Parts: sequence; C-alpha cells; structure tokens
Amino acid sequence: MAARRTSTKGFKRTDSLLSGQIRSASERRGFAQTRLLTQWAEIAGADTAAIALPVEVSYGRGGMGATLTLLTTGPNAPMLEMQKEQLRTKVNAVYGYNAISRIRITQTAPQGFAEGQIAFAPAKPEPTKAPDPALTRKAADAASPVTDDGLRAALEKLGTNVLMKTKS
Repeated sequence: MAARRTSTKGFKRTDSLLSGQIRSASERRGFAQTRLLTQWAEIAGADTAAIALPVEVSYGRGGMGATLTLLTTGPNAPMLEMQKEQLRTKVNAVYGYNAISRIRITQTAPQGFAEGQIAFAPAKPEPTKAPDPALTRKAADAASPVTDDGLRAALEKLGTNVLMKTKS
C-alpha cells in the first residue's frame, strides 16, 4: 500500500499553530471556553458587547460555580447590573451547564488604565483615498483582454490597489 501524499506541502493551518498558545493564555485567566472571548458579541449580544468585555473567570474554593468578571465604564455599569441574570444564562449556554454562578462588574475609566484602554466598539475603518486616475486607467488597460465583466472589474480593482501600494 502506497503512502498517502500530503497536499499541504508542509504548510499548516494558522489555527492549528496558534490554538495551543491561545488556549494556554486564555486558561490563565480562567477561560476554559475560548469561545467566550472570541465570540463575545454573538454570545452577549451586540448592545452588551459594545459596553462590556469579559476579563476573567475565577473559580471558588468549593469548585462549583465560577465568577465571570466583566469590564465596563462607570456610566454603563448600572445598565449591565440589571442584565446580569440574562447574561449569565447566555454565557452558561456556551458552557452547556451552569458553569457561571455569579457575574461581577468591574468599572474603569474609558482611558488611562491598562485594561481601560480597550476599545469597546469595533475600530472604524480608515478612510480610503481616491485612486489616481492614471493608475486606474493603467489597471483597466491591463485587464481589458478579459471577456468576463465581473472578473475584469475585479482585476481592475486589484490592479489599482496594487499600483497604489507600489506608488506609495
């Protein structure tokens, strides 16, 4: 029986290389489920994720029931306080059992502290500058032999982006 040839040519998926390091870093903070960190907006909801971040999961001495610590700013803490029970239910659904028994809210200033510098909202994309018309024409000329309209438009856009990068 012949040995199976690999089609990856020695390359590995990025998640397989980093998953161990990510898991060990998150487990140091008590996150047995890294999904709680990576998919926080889906678990807690967009409104809650915009004002709070999970910081730590700590386990008590009895071993049953953990405490989830959330970081938020001072004005958002009372709103988050009233949503703790619904949030606990959503988080426990990720674990599949009643893993989190308490949620503790930690308030911080929006800036000035190491943890407080975390942006609660996703970063806004940088404004793109208009491409040079000469570069756009050059990219269009290069893609002109392509007969498919969608492919030609995509190649023109790619060519314009590449030419803009090389120019700068």
